[in-house]
Amino acid sequence: MGKVTVCVAVVCGVAVTAAAAVVIHRKMKKSAKWVKAMEIVKEFEESCRTPISKLKQVADAMTVEMHAGLASEGGSKLKMLITYVDSLPTGDEKGLFYALDLGGTNFRVLRVLLGGKDGGILKQQFKEVSIPPNKMTGSSAALFDYIAAELAKFVAQEEDDFKPTSGRPRELGFTFSFPVMQTSIASGTLLRWTKGFSIDETVSDNGLPFVFMLIMHSVDLFIGR
Repeated sequence: MGKVTVCVAVVCGVAVTAAAAVVIHRKMKKSAKWVKAMEIVKEFEESCRTPISKLKQVADAMTVEMHAGLASEGGSKLKMLITYVDSLPTGDEKGLFYALDLGGTNFRVLRVLLGGKDGGILKQQFKEVSIPPNKMTGSSAALFDYIAAELAKFVAQEEDDFKPTSGRPRELGFTFSFPVMQTSIASGTLLRWTKGFSIDETVSDNGLPFVFMLIMHSVDLFIGR
């Protein structure tokens, strides 16, 4: 009986050792393959890496083209449009602010409560709204009426802790992500509709004041400058 037990123990020991050897061998093979794969990736990275000197040349060339495009109409290969934005947020802003981002088949409305440099963003809510296909190919009045109506619904759902400071109007930042030849911070001419929109009548009209007017008539918001 003792001999049988010893034999079984020996056989089990040999089996465990063999299994361990197989596992170790497989891991070594995998490790070798991994090392080889990483060597190939490293070689690929090196061959695709753009030299710093070349990147600087590209940046300098783009700067030259940008200045040329701003200096004269058609003076550059890059499309350059002047902006009249002369100040940026400082981080000290406090209070309730709204935002409307129109730039595709959806538009986004957002409200955010800011606490200044120390408070940061205290609270925010947003809603993404799909634009029906018929609004993207119909009239500009129908499109902006739809947007203003959805914005009005969003403002109407304002909770008590989002209420603006007494005596201060609600402010709206409006992002209009289409090529516009601006004539001031709040006016300009829409050059063309893009991103699936096909509305001809506003291409040569003074589009932005019309948008601002429509939104202002639909909901009590001050368009931020």
